[in-house]
Amino acid sequence: MPSSDYIAQIVAIDDSNVDGQLRGIRRYGACYDARTDALAASLVRNGKGPAKSARADFEAFEAALKDFAAKAFADAPPQPASQKVAYAGLYEKQFRYLFYRRYEAKTVRAAKPAIPAVKPASPATPAPPAASSRAATPPTAEERARSDADPVTMAKNRFGKLLELLPDDKMHELHRAFGDVIGPHTISEPMRLAVYRYAIFILEPPSTTPFSPPPF
Repeated sequence: MPSSDYIAQIVAIDDSNVDGQLRGIRRYGACYDARTDALAASLVRNGKGPAKSARADFEAFEAALKDFAAKAFADAPPQPASQKVAYAGLYEKQFRYLFYRRYEAKTVRAAKPAIPAVKPASPATPAPPAASSRAATPPTAEERARSDADPVTMAKNRFGKLLELLPDDKMHELHRAFGDVIGPHTISEPMRLAVYRYAIFILEPPSTTPFSPPPF
């Protein structure tokens, strides 16, 4: 069940909308953690879990992510920020799950087959252009449009615009903190997109239409 539906059910039977949301977030988060814990334990049993170095890198990534969130929420008023902080804590749980899912998806690779000999090109077949000449070709309007429509590019642009709305000192502080999240750690492209969307969720004013739906 999506988190929004589950939380709405809890709110419907609670005397307070705020208390209902917080209670629903806690319960849904506990279930989400239990699933991630079960996945991690299964990987350990099957000998497919992450190495110690990978776990250490992910723990550093998580610490940087929490530091970014703490800095972003530092100047927020107590209410309704407490609900948003709770939601951010819930959505943060996706990263640990995504981390272990990468290892669940890996399969034992078979022995690498011999590479077949490459037949020489027919004289009538023109040779492909050199890599250097291809790289020098400026992108077409269609290629630029595809790049602009890329989900990660769109998220980067939105995140940058939200940073620009902040006072200069706050903008630079959060920019540095976010660089500590994205820069030094090994993360997949889906996780990179999730990190940008998570940061956008934190920085978005409550009056704007959300950039993306809840992650789960």
